[in-house]
Amino acid sequence: MSKNALNGDNIRLRAIEPGDLDFLYTIENDPEIWRVGNTLIPYSRHQLEQYILSTQHDLFTEKQLRLMIDLLLPENKKKTIGVVDLYDFEPQNQHAGIGIFILPEEQEKGYATEALQVLIRYCFDILKLHMLYCNITAGNTSSIRLFKKAGFIQCGVKKEWRYLDDCWMDELMFQLIRP
Repeated sequence: MSKNALNGDNIRLRAIEPGDLDFLYTIENDPEIWRVGNTLIPYSRHQLEQYILSTQHDLFTEKQLRLMIDLLLPENKKKTIGVVDLYDFEPQNQHAGIGIFILPEEQEKGYATEALQVLIRYCFDILKLHMLYCNITAGNTSSIRLFKKAGFIQCGVKKEWRYLDDCWMDELMFQLIRP
């Protein structure tokens, strides 16, 4: 494992900082992003600022953890390009759900794959989780491809689980058990 468990070759995962407010405000209020998540309402700047200031970054207390994805640039510069979330963390059963978002202009460049690999390594080697899972709408082929590439296996289907574009869609569940 590398010296910093949250670093990859091109990206770094890090805790949320107050300077991330504008980035979070933009992505949390984009209805196109709502389509792949479970959000239907906008967040105010104040709500997001309070979230940033109040989060303890303690997975064991909050049962969730949001990490920012920074693209590492020359001369020690960085650009925030997305977020990864661990949610529904269960220490007793040693598993958690994963969600990931990369800015559209940074997609299809391998950054989501690298961020997911770094997060998996962190979850299995540092947090000692047994299993990770994700839920993906059946029509979200890019996310399905991303998680399959990372070794996740489809383990279930929730029939007609999500209502999108005036039709019901299945939601697929994938999981990755620690080798």
